[in-house]
Amino acid sequence: MRKRNESVTVEHERAASAAAAVPGPLDKGCSLRRSLRLPASAAAEGMKRPLGRRYGLWFRLRKLILWLLGMYIAIPFLVKLCPAIQAKLVFLNFVRVPYFIDLKRPQDQGLNHTCNYYLQPEEDVTIGVWHTVPAALWKNARGKDQLWFEEALGSSHPVILYLHGNAGTRGGDHRVELYKVLSSLGYHVVTFDYRGWGDSIGSPSERGMTYDALHVFDWIKARSGDNPVYIWGHSLGTGVATNLVRRLCERETPPDALILESPFTNIREEARSHPFSIYRYFPGFDWFFLDPITTSGIKFANDENVKYISCSLLILHAEDDPVVPFHLGKKLYNIAATSRSFRDYKVQFVPFHTDLGYRHKYIYRSPELPRILR
Repeated sequence: MRKRNESVTVEHERAASAAAAVPGPLDKGCSLRRSLRLPASAAAEGMKRPLGRRYGLWFRLRKLILWLLGMYIAIPFLVKLCPAIQAKLVFLNFVRVPYFIDLKRPQDQGLNHTCNYYLQPEEDVTIGVWHTVPAALWKNARGKDQLWFEEALGSSHPVILYLHGNAGTRGGDHRVELYKVLSSLGYHVVTFDYRGWGDSIGSPSERGMTYDALHVFDWIKARSGDNPVYIWGHSLGTGVATNLVRRLCERETPPDALILESPFTNIREEARSHPFSIYRYFPGFDWFFLDPITTSGIKFANDENVKYISCSLLILHAEDDPVVPFHLGKKLYNIAATSRSFRDYKVQFVPFHTDLGYRHKYIYRSPELPRILR
């Protein structure tokens, strides 16, 4: 009897376990859902991926910020240790815009009445010169050689020696447009690239630029006879112009007038006011950035030079000039107007309103320019 009961019990347990092994209608769905669930480790892995991506992006961004901050802090020390870097930034002679033009062929820029020369101010220094004759001589100038152009300087037309600013060459677009305007007004225009600019040979320096300008001025005077000769400087070229005219006045051979377009007071004030001076609020800005300029022998002290200049002075400046702030041109005028050296000469300041949009290099567009120059 006991054996029979035990066998019944064993069979009952087997049936129960078999029933548990075969899912019923409800258990079938539940077990299917359970089987579709991700393991706990896989779920945690899926959550880590977006977190990992966000963390990796933040890490790279933070690394970039730290690198930029390090560069920002390192650059002042680099400039202080290598003053030549600051000199390069002042001259920008390595920027040759527009690119891919042949400076030997000014006619390619629409200057069909222009001749290209090469002069040698010093040994191992050669400078490229353009001479544009007045528009009235355009037909006569076609096909003529350098000798004819040199002799033409003796014709009854005034001469403007144009001293361009930093960067670019004598073939810069806005410069070429000014030559055309001045030529149409009856002027000879003589311009050149300082040593180290364009196709001119030599290393740039303030002394060298001034000497180049002096050499070209003397070259013009030797051929122009009694014709008036005016000096026109633009931007950094105003520093060369006042250096030149001061020397001419000291040796008692002043030009007939000096024209300064977009001038500054001196290179330190210009560097401090320049829109690209992102370090102007940096502690020790003068020591890091301005002192190396002076150490390199670069001053361009227009405010000092005008105290020793004795000829008529015309200053042109646009109120919306983003490179040389308008207030520096106005300040230079105030210094010149009260200088004793100008007491017998006319000093004039002509502003151009912001609405005109002449900015730093488009004053040549002014329809008032012929009247102003007269």
